[in-house]
Amino acid sequence: MATETKKTSAGNYAGDVSPQQAFAAIRGDPAAALIDCRTQAEWSFVGLPDLRAAGRQPVLVEWQRYPAMTLNPDFVAEVARAGIGKGQPLYFICRSGSRSRAAAIAMTEAGYGPCYNVAGGFEGNRDAEGHRGTVEGWKAAGCPWRQD
Repeated sequence: MATETKKTSAGNYAGDVSPQQAFAAIRGDPAAALIDCRTQAEWSFVGLPDLRAAGRQPVLVEWQRYPAMTLNPDFVAEVARAGIGKGQPLYFICRSGSRSRAAAIAMTEAGYGPCYNVAGGFEGNRDAEGHRGTVEGWKAAGCPWRQD
């Protein structure tokens, strides 16, 4: 999955990929992992990427703590405790791609990766009627997902 390395004021990460590219990479590489860095409330009420076709599930670690939405100071350690090692291709997803980009940068700076951001996130931006999940992101791209 070759993409151009992005340089930002916060650091480097491997780049943005589409939801389809992320899903294909996870299906094709047993070392690749999807890190869903949304909140527990989002996982519970909005849904989750469904990676059962790849024989796995996403790693769930909050980038920000709900309800205050304060940064999770233990994010890197929690990802590592979930079994993620350095050198694995990591794909980060949030609602629209902003938190996941920050998470990809932080993990890259901690020596993990390559770290990719899933562009458009799980639901993407709102459509003309104000609804998410219809114009971009994992759901709109037709990638598998489930809701409990």
